[in-house]
Amino acid sequence: MVGVESYVVVHNIAKRHNVGTLARSATAFGVTELILVGRRDFNAFGSHGSASHVRFRHFHSLIEARNYLKDEKDCDICGVEIADGASAVNEHPFKRSTAFLLGNEGSGLSAKEYEICDFFVYIPQYGCGTASLNVTVAASIVLHHFGVWGGFSERVRDGSKFIVADRPLRQGKRNICAGTEESIVEERKLRKESAKNGFFDEDGNGNSSSELLNGLFLNE
Repeated sequence: MVGVESYVVVHNIAKRHNVGTLARSATAFGVTELILVGRRDFNAFGSHGSASHVRFRHFHSLIEARNYLKDEKDCDICGVEIADGASAVNEHPFKRSTAFLLGNEGSGLSAKEYEICDFFVYIPQYGCGTASLNVTVAASIVLHHFGVWGGFSERVRDGSKFIVADRPLRQGKRNICAGTEESIVEERKLRKESAKNGFFDEDGNGNSSSELLNGLFLNE
């Protein structure tokens, strides 16, 4: 499928080190941007250096992230959840560029996360030993299926490994989205309001808070 892109939306994930592993999967399966909603900092543990090869973008709220994906990127938003009406991911129910919203490891998607989704996919299971998959495992499976549907080009291999591109130059602090003074003030206010779970929520004030990390890294 010519021109389609995939995005991953990370919101309220309980184990923040999972962002690093998600970055590794995002890089492997050709994700255009990994979108952080809430805190700008993250733990890159598990990325094995791949966080420098994926572009990050930050929003304070789900509504801002939704508006960016719908209005600027013309994406569908797909919730990865075992939900009523969800399609099996192996059926490839995709129509165009898609952003995948992943739920909290314990509680799944919240009501607010449900509201911004256009449709849902789930991953069929065939064994009886677990109720669901780890969020990073689920993301990898879904992103692989989207790449197959979208006809993404397979990366060139060298022996038993895929060839890794040269690492882009890093700018700014490691593992944090550089923000304006205004956005940092806003973040501090929201952090106090959301200290209970450590992530921001919709503040309803309409402030713009998109900050492209340009990964955190720039190509020469």
